Amino acid sequence: MCDARLFGPQVAALSADTPVMVAPMTGGERIEEIASDILPALPAKFALAGLGFGGVVAMEVLRRAPDRVTRIALMDASPLGETPQGASAREARIIRARTGRLRDALEDDMARKGLAVSPYRGEVMALALEMGMMLGSEVYTRQSRALMRRKDQQSVMRKCKVPTLVMCGAENLALPVKRHEFLATLIPYAKLEVIEGAGHLAPLEQPEAVINALRAWQKQPYVLQ
Repeated sequence: MCDARLFGPQVAALSADTPVMVAPMTGGERIEEIASDILPALPAKFALAGLGFGGVVAMEVLRRAPDRVTRIALMDASPLGETPQGASAREARIIRARTGRLRDALEDDMARKGLAVSPYRGEVMALALEMGMMLGSEVYTRQSRALMRRKDQQSVMRKCKVPTLVMCGAENLALPVKRHEFLATLIPYAKLEVIEGAGHLAPLEQPEAVINALRAWQKQPYVLQ
């Protein structure tokens, strides 16, 4: 439930010397459909970064077009499929969103994922809610159902042979550091970066730290296939 503003600081910094494109995540009922929709718009070769829902889509793009992805960054993302408990809780939030309580559902989502305590926490939360409210309840429902139907991507990650950055906020509640350590161990050439003073939305909570991590990832040498 975010738009390009999620990566506003990173786009501004990296655009000085790198073509940057933010792909929309709002179409399709399944992760596979969203990946299929954005692939035709992408260059023949590209580095790929995604956070949360975008990270799940990024894994599917890698599965479908491994020869086109030159490197991948996965931020606060999990390769696992949905659990029955997770699906049940998500369905309850969908009901709220579809009955005029989208803001309640978004606030519940953010409370579950967590933001770090900082002087900017209120601003980050306000922007996250603004993005979600602008996208609306139909997009919320589609993205939630897509996550409920998502496939386990562990085998895809084990086959990944490009420079990989696994990044997480140190205070992410839903996907703690241990979950990212697990993801990093699946991938042959992965580097784990834990962003201190950040929860689920590190690009907004600690923009400079994320920019530096992405710069280092860009400079990693290509891995010979």
